[in-house]
Formats: sequence, C-alpha cells, structure tokens
Amino acid sequence: MTKEPILQVSGLAKSYGAQTVLSGVDLTVHQGDVTFLIGPSGGGKSTLLRCINFLTRPNNGAIQFDGQQLCHRDASGFAVAPERVLRRARSEMPMVFQHFNLFAHRTALENVIEAPIHVQRRPRKEAMDAALETLALVGLAEKRDHYPDQLSGGQKQRVAIARALAMNPKLILFDEPTSALDPELVSGVLDTIRSLADRGMTLIVVSHEMSFAKKLANTIHFVCDGIVMESGAPSEIFGNPKSERLTNFIRTVSH
Repeated sequence: MTKEPILQVSGLAKSYGAQTVLSGVDLTVHQGDVTFLIGPSGGGKSTLLRCINFLTRPNNGAIQFDGQQLCHRDASGFAVAPERVLRRARSEMPMVFQHFNLFAHRTALENVIEAPIHVQRRPRKEAMDAALETLALVGLAEKRDHYPDQLSGGQKQRVAIARALAMNPKLILFDEPTSALDPELVSGVLDTIRSLADRGMTLIVVSHEMSFAKKLANTIHFVCDGIVMESGAPSEIFGNPKSERLTNFIRTVSH
C-alpha cells in the first residue's frame, strides 16, 4: 500500500505584477524523502520553498501538507486556509535560511528555544531540554551561551538547524544553506544535513552543491523558468538528462 505524501503541491503559481516566478509547479514528497531542488539562479527555487510554507503567498494552485489543505482552487476561486492553520503548518515545516536569520541579541540557546516557547507554547523546561539536545546533535553544546557574533558562519547555520529541529518538525526546508559560507565552513553544515537524512528526517534542500545532491537525494527536481522541468533519481538527472536546458546546466556546474 502506497504511503500518503506528506507534501503535495499541484499547479502552484506565483507572480509579482507582470513578472511570473512560478507557473504550474507540481511536487510530491513522502515521509523520509530527501528532495533537492537544483537549477539556475532566478529559476524559482527559493520562491517555491517560501510558497510551500507561506512565507510568500502563492497566487494559484494547491498545497496539501500532512493531510491538511493549505490552499486550493475551486469553483469559487483561489482559497487559502485560515492563518491559524498556516501558522501550525509553518511550525511543522521550519525553514533554514541562507543568511541564518538568528536574533543577534540572543544566545544560541535562546535562539533555539524562542519558537517552541512562543509559537508552540511548550513549557520552558521542555523547550530547554529539547534545545540542549538539538545543539548537542549539531555539535554545538559548548556554544549554548555564545551570541551569533561570537560564532563562525558555519556555527550560526548549525544553530539555525538546531532551531528548526527543536520544533519537532515533520519536514525541514533548506534554502541554499551553504551559499553564504566560506568554503572551509561548508563541510560542517553538509555533514549536519547528512546526519538528519541518516536519521530518516524529511528534507527539501535548495542547493548548488551538486556532488552533495548526487550522494544524498532520493529525488532531484530541476527548477528552471518557474517550472519543474525534470525530476528523477540522481542517476537519471545527472546521468541521463532529457532536456537541453538540464544538459547545459549540468555541463556548466560540472566545470
């Protein structure tokens, strides 16, 4: 019996005035999947992530997350779920951003407990225990009382990952998590993401790290010109691209 997908995206569209960013994206993610979105800059990858958890509101299409309809189109038009439903969904699929988005005036520990306490209304002791556990998981237990400006870029990103983990997420969204890092700091963040995949967590990763995508992904979607142009296992995407756009993209990023 086939499992129900944890995330189903159908015909998702987003435009800003006359500029179309996404035009009819379909995407399915099952529990435990590690899904990578690759493609040229400006192709719509980050906008797709932001629409999935409603940091950006789509203009059309349907999103179903963990059995809950977040938006859909019916005879009466495009409908979006109530804000309380969106808030809950957003808390269950947190995003790890390119530039960390940590609170500068709070320690690593305080950054991690913020959302569990104020968004999920969890008791402080429970949130603290979870935060210490997730900081240990990303190798930063000893940095719990450090402020962001006392941490390297890679450490900041691992705090951001710990913050997402502390929410007990059903899905984590990563928006180019290594692109703002110096090259020598990238491997620590990639190792952390790999450890989450090894634990069976469900991940969607926007990344330009092609070798990492080849090794870790179950499914890769090539996002270009606002659509998912090709989808498949890493062996298909990199070994047997069907479109000229994907062939050219792989040739470019391989050099």
